[in-house]
Amino acid sequence: MRHNLLKEPTIKTSFNRDNRRDTGPRINNRIFAKSVQVISSTGQNLGVMPTSQAIQRAADEGLDLVEISTNGDQTIAKIMDFGKFKYEQKKRASEARKKQKSIELKEVWVKPFIEENDLNIKMKKVFEFLGEGNKVKIAVMTRGSKKVLARGKDAVPELFARIMELVGDKGVMEAKSKPDERTKSIIIAPAK
Repeated sequence: MRHNLLKEPTIKTSFNRDNRRDTGPRINNRIFAKSVQVISSTGQNLGVMPTSQAIQRAADEGLDLVEISTNGDQTIAKIMDFGKFKYEQKKRASEARKKQKSIELKEVWVKPFIEENDLNIKMKKVFEFLGEGNKVKIAVMTRGSKKVLARGKDAVPELFARIMELVGDKGVMEAKSKPDERTKSIIIAPAK
């Protein structure tokens, strides 16, 4: 029974939205500086004034006072529509993501002694990937007995030369596998 007396009492707290961590700029009553340099909604410098006066001025215009910069002594705040500002920021970020192109590395496997028709089919896929702006890794399967592997060592460089000849000006060889690697490959990037 004694151990119950030693327990610390649990304090129930309600969820308070103001306790959440702010990730954006401080606005209105969340600006803690005593005085701020105020920039109007039109971009005019209104000078240094007490924060409460700046908040009142923004409220009179139906806008918010937003902290732009804090550098040691002086805090700079601008009168603006904060909701509209956040919306435009989000929209700009979305547009930037749309314009950003992600380049993928696609992979095509071939055999060292591939027939011409089969190679043409594989090359159609390579051209499709290069046309989409992706890089292509062409890897050669070298499985089999030691005789096949020995014969395949000479065939792989010839095959890569033939592939690069077919690629022509549509792509550029970016990397080549090291001679001691088991799987031989080349990476072709689209030509700019």
